[in-house]
Amino acid sequence: MDMALILLMVFGVWIVLRTRYQRTHIALLAQHLANLQLERHMETLTQGYTRAIHEKDENRQLQVLAGFATTEKAVAGNIQTLARSMQKESRQAASLIALPFCLPYAEHFLPSVTRDFRKLLHIHAAGLQYAAENEGGWSPKDRAFHLSAELYLLQHSCHWFCKSRGVADARLMLRHQIKHQDALESVAAPTRSAYLKWMQNADA
Repeated sequence: MDMALILLMVFGVWIVLRTRYQRTHIALLAQHLANLQLERHMETLTQGYTRAIHEKDENRQLQVLAGFATTEKAVAGNIQTLARSMQKESRQAASLIALPFCLPYAEHFLPSVTRDFRKLLHIHAAGLQYAAENEGGWSPKDRAFHLSAELYLLQHSCHWFCKSRGVADARLMLRHQIKHQDALESVAAPTRSAYLKWMQNADA
């Protein structure tokens, strides 16, 4: 058989398997998000922080930022709920692929290239709680900056779980004009440290 035809057939099979695999992940995450308002709260904060940063009057800027306190606590609570809920899923069901592209069902035959999304959600939950409680002692503007980064990184992780790391990188840049590495460098130090350890699969 012609090599080009074989490669075309392999590519076609990969497309089919990738689509099924990603749909399963999307449905799983949607199921756990169904009773939460996490996405709406995240959009409110990311848009609100951007608006506040562009306020020329510092007093007005502080007023705008202070108005998001309730939403910040709601986001932190929602992600904690999500992390606890996802913990009920199996390691295989909650695996994501560490490669830049989607390798369907790698958790069954190549677990070394997978990471545990459940653990990642607990990292995000702790990071958002840390920022929401301002345990870093930041100024209101700096706190909003770090909280935004925590939210961007969380969005990236959800897109990564549902699609692939490459797609998550592209969406982060498209929606927020920020690279994944820049978002990681902008979160709180405890979040960054735990995230890097998770990436290395240090506790596998």
